[in-house]
Amino acid sequence: MKISVVGCGYLGAVHAATLASMGHTVVGIDVDAQKVAHLNKGFAPFHEPGLDELLRDGFATKRLTFSTDFADAADAQTHFLCVGTPQSKTSDTADLSYVIAATKSLLPHLARGAAVVGKSTVPVGTVDMLRGILARRPDVLLGWNPEFLRQGTAVKDSLVPDRLVYGVPGGKDSAAGVPVTAALDAVYEPLISAGIPRLVCNFATAELIKSASNAYLATKLSFINAMAELCDASGADVTELSEAMGLDPRIGSRYLHAGLGFGGGCLPKDVRSFRAQARALSVSSVDEWMNVVDSINLGQRARAVEVARDMCKGFLSGRTVTVLGAAFKPDTDDIRDSPALDVALQLAAAGAHVTVTDPKAINNAWMRYPQLRFEASTTRALEGAELVLLLTEWDEYRTLSPAAAGSLVRRRMVLDARNVLDAGVWKAQGWIVRGLGTGSHSEPAETVAEAKAVVLPVEPVNTRPFIVGSPSKAPTTRR
Repeated sequence: MKISVVGCGYLGAVHAATLASMGHTVVGIDVDAQKVAHLNKGFAPFHEPGLDELLRDGFATKRLTFSTDFADAADAQTHFLCVGTPQSKTSDTADLSYVIAATKSLLPHLARGAAVVGKSTVPVGTVDMLRGILARRPDVLLGWNPEFLRQGTAVKDSLVPDRLVYGVPGGKDSAAGVPVTAALDAVYEPLISAGIPRLVCNFATAELIKSASNAYLATKLSFINAMAELCDASGADVTELSEAMGLDPRIGSRYLHAGLGFGGGCLPKDVRSFRAQARALSVSSVDEWMNVVDSINLGQRARAVEVARDMCKGFLSGRTVTVLGAAFKPDTDDIRDSPALDVALQLAAAGAHVTVTDPKAINNAWMRYPQLRFEASTTRALEGAELVLLLTEWDEYRTLSPAAAGSLVRRRMVLDARNVLDAGVWKAQGWIVRGLGTGSHSEPAETVAEAKAVVLPVEPVNTRPFIVGSPSKAPTTRR
């Protein structure tokens, strides 16, 4: 089957490559010529584990191409809309302009009987809007197939999804939905044959499923972070609390890990969009609930800054601080709404001398926040630090040697804002370790740290230009 995928960002590029691996002939369409050129060389313009290999396999089998011309999708039987739906610049609602533009651009090139299927996360009622655009083509099918990808595991989530959801006219028992269901069954036949669950529902349900799922995950994360604040106030340990709670099968341990909170291009804006939808539908309980979830999440960032200030005896100004992590989560170079960078900016605004390092996201971060100092090498980033903050839980930070790190820093103090370090091992090497919700707020941070400090002279900042490209090939610092 020939399939087009419109929009080749995180969702679209992965979806196109996955469909090609299933044996379909796929053309990815995007208006960004630079992105298309990059993809046609077999490399994703962003970091996503396993995607480059999937792209190269698609090109080797000649089943995958990318183009800027919508006419190249003319003979496709199914068209997937995978464009972005960012938060509006003027409100909490989703910006649907890309979805509308993509549908209008496809319209002249739709073959008779073709199916247009949305995958983007959209507010309820979006399908009705697209129906109006496609009204003069009653021969064209319309469906909704929400995505459930997670950055860092998007390839795996596509190849082995936990469920397939079809939004069709009238829902699962409607004759009007049969042609769309059949079209999507043909697309996903290898997955269905492998036993992946398939759910058929009406359009409104399909539109709400992704937003509702993200709202629940965000609620769970914000709940445990609220418990972390309670633990700090009472002297309890949130890591032990969440472990005990997670053993209850009614609750489960996933997404019950306290830390700096969530970020990225999906969860925060989806929570706000969900709230806006509830407000528009006069469902005040969901509106108020999502407001609390969002507020708790943003509050974690401010809490991390205050803990850092407390560890520095109340004064951040003039302190040399190293931030481990720039991406919003590990295994991605995405810095959208990154909690780590938000904290770094707040520390810098308080007068601290902040150096940020990250295995993959350093160039993206530097281009977005040139006012911060960036260092590609973790070792060099740690040199002379008076305080280290672990803000993105990359494996290389989880496994960092406290002895080796201790020989580089000026003072052995670390704020583990993701609660992933073995505090006992680090303390045995003379480090003061603080977390969020670990009940360690009463430790006299700097007093003890100074007694065990390895004091080194602080090297002057290297002000050579940072060349955008691979961090391993770039000069090491940028102011």
